[in-house]
Amino acid sequence: MQTPWGELAVSDAHVHLFSRRFLESLAVLSGKTAAEAAAVLGWDEPPEDAAELARAWVRELDAHGVARSALISSAPGDEGSANAAVAAAPGRFVGLFLFDPTRANARERVRAAFESGLRAACLFPAMHHYSVDDARVKPVFEEAAKRPGRAVFVHCGVLTVGARKKLGLHSLFDMRYSNPIDLHAVALRHPGLPLIIPHFGAGYFREALMVADLCPNVYLDTSSSNSWMRYEGLDLTTVFRRALDVAGAGRLLFGSDSSFFPRGWNRAVFEAQSKALLDLGVSQADARMIFGENFQRIFG
Repeated sequence: MQTPWGELAVSDAHVHLFSRRFLESLAVLSGKTAAEAAAVLGWDEPPEDAAELARAWVRELDAHGVARSALISSAPGDEGSANAAVAAAPGRFVGLFLFDPTRANARERVRAAFESGLRAACLFPAMHHYSVDDARVKPVFEEAAKRPGRAVFVHCGVLTVGARKKLGLHSLFDMRYSNPIDLHAVALRHPGLPLIIPHFGAGYFREALMVADLCPNVYLDTSSSNSWMRYEGLDLTTVFRRALDVAGAGRLLFGSDSSFFPRGWNRAVFEAQSKALLDLGVSQADARMIFGENFQRIFG
């Protein structure tokens, strides 16, 4: 992709695979058909075949010059969609999966997901009401740590799901489980396992920086509009400056938080982040790490 630093191989660490199964799960809760839910949301209906959806993402990323991306299956138990998407375009995508460790047989389920080729479990403690240090979550970190090229993504801070709001669905998320500090002991127990905190901690920026400072296996994902900045009176340039000072360019992962069509890849996020980094005078070498090389180092 052509960027302010010249041609860079950009990889996006945060793209949601809003599959047909994901849409149908929301539609059922809202008492609508999938078509009705899609109309309310302003989405194109995802195809039944996740491979077809993956091919749509290939075309979209090609149009923007994005070399690779993560694809996150975004409903518990939807690992099959992520696997089908990855298989449809070998080498183009890295498969991630939303995982609820409070359900039965957590170790068997997460082991099967990793053995199928998926690369990172995505934990949402506030959504599913558990601490990351809960005994039920230990198998996730243990199984990931056994396998090179695996990671665990842990959503911290403010959590909202825009699609649920638009459909009038109440979300009983519990922010008691959202503090990045909870990751400190876990990161120390598994020093070789990359742990990724998205959205700079989504309102727990200071805490995310503290954990990243203490634990070299903790990475910060830069994704989304980062609207949490209004809580602290921050702007994106200041956020990047502080993150670079603490974690360095080698532990920042560019992400867009793209998710649905017809919007497709959220280029505005890329452009805003590029401008902030350019304003800070970030070098081409550091830009290469943030926009792609760190992703490649973790996932290969």
